Amino acid sequence: MWVAAAGIAVVGGLIGGLIVWPAAGSDSSNRSVCAATTVATRTLPSIVTINAQGAGGAGTGSGELIRSEGYVLTNNHVISVAANGGTVSVLFDDGHTEPATITGRDPATDLAVLKIDNTEHVAPIRLGASNTVRVGQPVVALGAPLGLSSTVTAGIVSALDRNVQVPGDNGQTALLVGAVQTDASINPGNSGGALVNCRGQLIGVNSAGATVPNSTGQSSAGSVGLNFAIPVDLATVVANEIIKTGAATHSYVGLQAVPLPSARGGLESGLYVTSVSTGGPAAAAGLQPSDVIKEIDGQRATTTLQLSALELGKRPGDRVTVTYQRGDHTGTATLTLASQP
Repeated sequence: MWVAAAGIAVVGGLIGGLIVWPAAGSDSSNRSVCAATTVATRTLPSIVTINAQGAGGAGTGSGELIRSEGYVLTNNHVISVAANGGTVSVLFDDGHTEPATITGRDPATDLAVLKIDNTEHVAPIRLGASNTVRVGQPVVALGAPLGLSSTVTAGIVSALDRNVQVPGDNGQTALLVGAVQTDASINPGNSGGALVNCRGQLIGVNSAGATVPNSTGQSSAGSVGLNFAIPVDLATVVANEIIKTGAATHSYVGLQAVPLPSARGGLESGLYVTSVSTGGPAAAAGLQPSDVIKEIDGQRATTTLQLSALELGKRPGDRVTVTYQRGDHTGTATLTLASQP
């Protein structure tokens, strides 16, 4: 089970989602931990605690200042309760509070951007790069678990490129594309906070965690060491577009498929194409219904989440190579992604 890490107060009690993330010095493959004190001193001024209120209740989460103009990056699920006429405020590390407005949000990727007008205390976080993140490197998560502002936890990157489906708005789902997996403790309220490297550079936005049912069937109340952050490259692309236009655009593949987990009609596993949209990228590349997609950009095709990840993680105009099987023939097609119709 994946859940969001904001603590959401609703009529009747507190719903604890699970979502959160990890600290500064120089990155080195030989280091097992970050100098967390240095990271905290350097980075906490860029971290805020977010309080959102709306007709449906109230929520608490975390965020990071990403621009000197007062823009704050967070998760959509942290502030969605205030999306329709609610209020949002941010608490700084120095203890003062500022009102904020919602610049825009993208429920599909669980990202949102806020804006504060008083920029006197704004200290933007330094940005890292997704291609520098390595499995095993030490990281630090900063945020407000359970509303406890300016909390710091440390761990390592335990895996990369996870596509994690989490609950979204109005019964829909969101997809954390290519997420960074970490064992740094992330608890309800850490959602939207920063996962940083040992230089204090943002490498991910803490967003979800795993829960383990106990003997009574209830989920665990805290981090079990399996947590996920949206990678910084994707998060900043979405944030920049929201700041520029108020919304995010996504790509379009133009086909529907189902997993083919075992041999069927002599075919090995893959994604069985059930339909192809007329005039879409898949049709233009020559894909047809009944084709079996074997590889996507060199990666074995096993789940339809890979197609969703293309649409959310790549931009219109990007090219994707697909290897497919059609009867006894194996072919390769190059899809040029389009904007969502």
